[in-house]
Amino acid sequence: MKMTLLLLYRVYQIVVMIPSIVVLTVLTGIVTIIGSLAGGGRFWGYWPPHIWAKICTWLTLVKVEVRGRENIQEKTSYVFVANHQGAYDIFTIYGFLHHNFKWMMKIGLRKFPVIGISCKAAGHIFVDNSSPAAIRRTMAEAEKTLKGGMSVVVFPEGSRSRSGRMGRFHTGAFQLAMEFQLPVVPVTIDGAYDVLPRGQWLPHWGKVILTIHKPVAPPADEADRRRVSELSAEAIRSALPERYR
Repeated sequence: MKMTLLLLYRVYQIVVMIPSIVVLTVLTGIVTIIGSLAGGGRFWGYWPPHIWAKICTWLTLVKVEVRGRENIQEKTSYVFVANHQGAYDIFTIYGFLHHNFKWMMKIGLRKFPVIGISCKAAGHIFVDNSSPAAIRRTMAEAEKTLKGGMSVVVFPEGSRSRSGRMGRFHTGAFQLAMEFQLPVVPVTIDGAYDVLPRGQWLPHWGKVILTIHKPVAPPADEADRRRVSELSAEAIRSALPERYR
C-alpha cells in the first residue's frame, strides 16, 4: 500500500506538480520584476512570492503549522534569523511568516535566471563581502531598505544543512542588528529537511513547523554581539527535535 501511494505521488509530481511549479515560478518572477519596477518592491517584492509559496506548499502536499506569531508586531522592523534545513525553508518563510521582509542573500544568487533579476528588482539585500568598500555598500543598501517596518530574513548558517542539524552561525545578521539597533527574532524551521533534504530534487509530503520566538534585544556593542548570537541559536534549538540540534 505504501509503495503504491509513493508511486502515485511520484506520477503526480512529474505530471502535475513540477510543471505547475515551474510555470508558477516564472510567472511570479515576471510579475515581481514588472511590479517592482513600476510600483516599488515593498508590495510587489512580497505579495506575489507570498502567494507563490502558499500555492507551492499546497501543490507539494505539505502542511505548515505556525507557532508564536503573537511574538511579533506587524509594523516593526526585525532581523529574523532562522536555521536552514533545506530548500523548502524558502516556501515556509515566504508563505507563512506573514511579515513583509527582504532576504539577505549571497551575491552569487544574482546570476540565477529570472530569480536573480526579480530579487534585485524587489530590493532584496545581496551581501558582498569581497572588500571593505563592498561591505560598506551592502550596509548602506540595508539601511535604505530597512525602513517603515520592513524586516530582513537571514540564514546565519550561510548554506543549507547537509544533515538537518544546525551549523555554526556567522556574524552578519547580528552585525546588522547592532548597526541599526533592530531586535533579533529567532525562527525555528522543523521538518523542511525531511520534506526536501539537500541534494534531493523531489520533495516528499509531510509537515513543517515554523516557530517564531520572542525577540531578543539588539546587541549593544561588539562584545554583546556574541551573546545575542548564542541566545538566538539556543532559542532555535529549543524547538528542534534532538536529532537536529
